[in-house]
Amino acid sequence: MSTLTSLLAGLIFGLGLVVSGMTNPAKVLGFLDIFGKWDPAMAFVMVGALLVGTIAFHIAGKRTRAILGAPISLPTARDIDRRLVLGSLAFGIGWGLAGYCPGPVITSLATGGGKPWIFFVAMLAGMAIFELVERRKA
Repeated sequence: MSTLTSLLAGLIFGLGLVVSGMTNPAKVLGFLDIFGKWDPAMAFVMVGALLVGTIAFHIAGKRTRAILGAPISLPTARDIDRRLVLGSLAFGIGWGLAGYCPGPVITSLATGGGKPWIFFVAMLAGMAIFELVERRKA
């Protein structure tokens, strides 16, 4: 049941990304171009996501188990440290250069074309390098 629920949630999320335009790099880059031809449409998508997320985290914070019985484990870290800032910068730079972030690029793989695949492979390489560095530290 958990796998089916995860699949359904992923499909709904992917559909939301397509409908909102998050899989269109030109739309995303238009939103990020605040000093040029700024397209504010993504701001509405983000506000909607924040509202849904805020409500979901509020409800989840009062529960110990999800509706289907899995334990709920919310993050507890609240520190803004070097790793968070550097990770946020890397994410933002990648998003600004390519117009993709992880969820939308995975959804975009189904549309064909080479750009989403190039970004996806680069993203996986970055994740692998991060894991190697973390293992060396430990």
